[in-house]
Amino acid sequence: MSSDEILLKELKILFVEDEVNISKLLKDALADYFFSFTVANNGEEGLDKFKKVNPDIVITDIMMPKLDGLEMTKKIKEINEEIPIIVLSAFSDKEKLLKAIDIGITKYFIKPFDPEEVLEYLTFLAKKLNKHRIICLNKHFSFDNNTKNLFEDDTFVNITKREKQFISLLVENKKDIVTAKLIKTKLWPGEDVTDERLRTFIKRLRAKTAKELIKNIPGQGYLISPNDI
Repeated sequence: MSSDEILLKELKILFVEDEVNISKLLKDALADYFFSFTVANNGEEGLDKFKKVNPDIVITDIMMPKLDGLEMTKKIKEINEEIPIIVLSAFSDKEKLLKAIDIGITKYFIKPFDPEEVLEYLTFLAKKLNKHRIICLNKHFSFDNNTKNLFEDDTFVNITKREKQFISLLVENKKDIVTAKLIKTKLWPGEDVTDERLRTFIKRLRAKTAKELIKNIPGQGYLISPNDI
């Protein structure tokens, strides 16, 4: 398997298209390249599946029943402003296509399109997304935002699922201080967690990593390498 194929295999694609023949054409041509390839038949179903699947890339038609591609794109962008969205458009949809560009689509293909061209562009996107998924926490530690794996100088660090959730929470908030209350709510939902238990949890994580990785702001909460992210 080539490096490009490996990158594609990590991606989840959502394809929203009401024309069954086009939907089948693209799925048959591309689905095997990806981790998952989810199909929706209209904008409402597309939005619902977007929330459930949390795809890396969305491919959508413009003209669809119930909720058209433009309205769906607007709603998706409200949830995730950075999500790449590729539009498939008939040439007669030129005015709508201009509106799609205004609301932040990443790329468009005019029907009839070549699935190979779409795959080529998805490979290009995969490389861009891969650059954004590895976050340097400091000069020694990095965090894969997709797999939630932690690395020290490119060596895998074996941490627990809850420790991954904790680092991910700090990374999501970047330079904002994350309060002890929020950490407890996210990591131990429904449990009554003491401050001592939280401190012990963080102490164990520091023992596996480095004391300076998790910064304690007395009386406020925690940060992760705030000067480096």
